Amino acid sequence: MKNLWQFIKFGLVGVSNTLISEGLYAILVFFDVHYLLAYFVGFVLSVLNAYYWSNKYVFKLEEGEHRVVWKVLAKTYVAYLGGFLLSSALLVLWIDIVDLSRFMGTLAEYFAGFGLERVDANFLGEVIAAGINLLITVPLNYVANKFWAYKKEENR
Repeated sequence: MKNLWQFIKFGLVGVSNTLISEGLYAILVFFDVHYLLAYFVGFVLSVLNAYYWSNKYVFKLEEGEHRVVWKVLAKTYVAYLGGFLLSSALLVLWIDIVDLSRFMGTLAEYFAGFGLERVDANFLGEVIAAGINLLITVPLNYVANKFWAYKKEENR
């Protein structure tokens, strides 16, 4: 039950990470920043957010335990880096190979009907591709953080 509650808290922190990373990604892509650069900027800021809340709320220390802050922060970035690299490769797959944007024409026309011509098929394809990747990377990030980045150090 403790692990389930911890995963739920990780998920709640993940919502804020997603809002930061996907929000920045969507804004930057909207302003024609290359999707991989936009994804990297969102990654850097959302992992900093993840570290803060995971350290304070998800993987709290028991009384008398301590962590080396820089070490856990570095491990958090490394733990999320695997997900970032996988997700970046999947973005290339969805955007450049599968070309998700070719399926977004009707949805883009819908937005254009509201005067949102800038929300075109390319923009929608890039945003939806990043959303699909969350289904894969969130569980992987939880496992990497729980069992490595925030693993309790044995007293020697």
